[in-house]
Amino acid sequence: MVRPADRTRHTVPFYAMEVLKQAQVLAAQGKDIISLGVGEPDFRAPQAVLDALNQATDAGLGGYVEALGLPALRDTLAGYYNQHFGTALDASRVMVTSGASGALLLATMALINPGDEVLMPDPSYPANRNFILAAGGQTRLVPTQATQNYHLCADDIHTHWGPRTRGVLIASPGNPTGTSMNRAALQALIAAVRERGGWIIMDEIYLGLAYDHAPASALTLDDDIVVINSFSKYFHMTGWRLGWLIAPPALIPALERLGASLAICAPSLAQHAALACFTPDTLQIYEQRRQAFQQRRDFLLPAFDTLGLDVLARPDGAFYIFADIRRLGLDSSTFYRQLLHEAGVAAVPGMDFGQAHAAHTVRFSYATGLDRLRQAVDRMAPLLARYHLQPPSPASAEPLPG
Repeated sequence: MVRPADRTRHTVPFYAMEVLKQAQVLAAQGKDIISLGVGEPDFRAPQAVLDALNQATDAGLGGYVEALGLPALRDTLAGYYNQHFGTALDASRVMVTSGASGALLLATMALINPGDEVLMPDPSYPANRNFILAAGGQTRLVPTQATQNYHLCADDIHTHWGPRTRGVLIASPGNPTGTSMNRAALQALIAAVRERGGWIIMDEIYLGLAYDHAPASALTLDDDIVVINSFSKYFHMTGWRLGWLIAPPALIPALERLGASLAICAPSLAQHAALACFTPDTLQIYEQRRQAFQQRRDFLLPAFDTLGLDVLARPDGAFYIFADIRRLGLDSSTFYRQLLHEAGVAAVPGMDFGQAHAAHTVRFSYATGLDRLRQAVDRMAPLLARYHLQPPSPASAEPLPG
């Protein structure tokens, strides 16, 4: 009998995909489901990117390329970071990968030894824990609060860093909260990690989707951070499986060796097509779409307040709202099922993102059109009206950051 490896028993489930499966079953039965669950933009790659893909295909450019990626794309990505996110980055530090997942796989394999511990905030994106597990490490989730935008801070490093801790994996803006790290708090956290000789992986996959401030990369605070990013979210190329990582020069040779063996190279046709993302006309399209996401957020926040869903940390990026439902007097597992089966609205219960807030939070994605968001609010209103909403409890009345 074939027995799975022990690590498979510790793999964290991804409940967002389970919600998607349930929604698809209901849709197949003829029920109209509004998906506010999976974080996939409703926008698709602009026509210029599709044209570039077709041109690359016709030119026969679908063969293997360098493990680090097309030189032209690496140059373009470095220039993009320098122009938009305040860095002074050399292209030699950029590696093109098979999505942000490929970037995180390589980064964890390059940095983690068996038994190493990595700190992550609770709540956070669940799949990231599985990359740490696959590399032989262990994740230590540190409970965070709305008053710190649900991010780790320097005090958390002082309190939770142990003898086996080697680094932190953080994200800004984050999933599921859509909140960014305060620059001063991030700088203090970096200093606390560096004092202990640790490393930092920063997930910047939502960096371009910022609404209340100009985005700046964590690399502007510390040049030795490992950064991962992707074409999936801001560039709306989810199924193209294309991302990148930025690493200190000393780490690049190890990453190249790993990448050449584990993936050979990122999809070459997608790399050629991605060059078209950075023309002025295409970047203008992305800016218009960023504004559309902001408009959706600005519609939902007051609507949620009216419905009795408390948003304790104002999302300033990505396309997520992390709502606290304690005033409803029921747990998140019950609430998400009622939303799905009675209102036809799919959302993800908090248990997907850690234990600290699992029972009383739900993540809503606004990666869908404003017309559907209005329908979702209209459908949710009679369901929520059934509950006698209590005033916010002290636990759920934390001040709204920002």
